[in-house]
Amino acid sequence: MRRRELYDAASGGGGPRLLPWTSPEGKPCYLSTDGRGYLSTLADSIETVQLSMGQELLEYARDATAPGAKSRSATEYRWLARRLTEALTDALRVADSRGQRIPDQEVVTEDA
Repeated sequence: MRRRELYDAASGGGGPRLLPWTSPEGKPCYLSTDGRGYLSTLADSIETVQLSMGQELLEYARDATAPGAKSRSATEYRWLARRLTEALTDALRVADSRGQRIPDQEVVTEDA
């Protein structure tokens, strides 16, 4: 790949980008973009928020399940399990989206 092709592939120019949200029916949403528009910036921001919220939830879960922690009700543990499931779903979608935008590791040639 040439340098410009590599940049285009990494910035989303190589195909549709998987967005960090789904349709009302739960189907994945995609954006055809060069990686520089308003929706791309919005998607980047939402991914950052989703990952930050997942990290905070993970810290809460670690505290809630640590040895010697206050026992919680079954309802509270179900709530925690649901939120962790949602956070994992978001994190996997972000990883999938970002993984799709990584260019193949073919031979990279410099423009002479």
